[in-house]
Amino acid sequence: MPVAKTNSKFMTPLTPDTVLSEVVGTKPIPRTEIVKKLWAYIKKNNLQDKKNRRMINGDEKLTRVFNGKKQVSMFEIAKLIGKHAK
Repeated sequence: MPVAKTNSKFMTPLTPDTVLSEVVGTKPIPRTEIVKKLWAYIKKNNLQDKKNRRMINGDEKLTRVFNGKKQVSMFEIAKLIGKHAK
């Protein structure tokens, strides 16, 4: 069985901007780790919508990450990471 190659694009460390760094920290980390930290924050603060678990409700910090939106779909998170990390 062939060994799976890691996708180097996902493993490239990204530096979060000031808005995203309030949630995930300031150190450069791979996109996969940013997603993990965001989900840990969402679960810790109970921010998944009660009726539709695919929707994430923003608190003060996440609303800034969500560019002012009070609620986003879990599928939008990857796009939002791209706007807040380089």
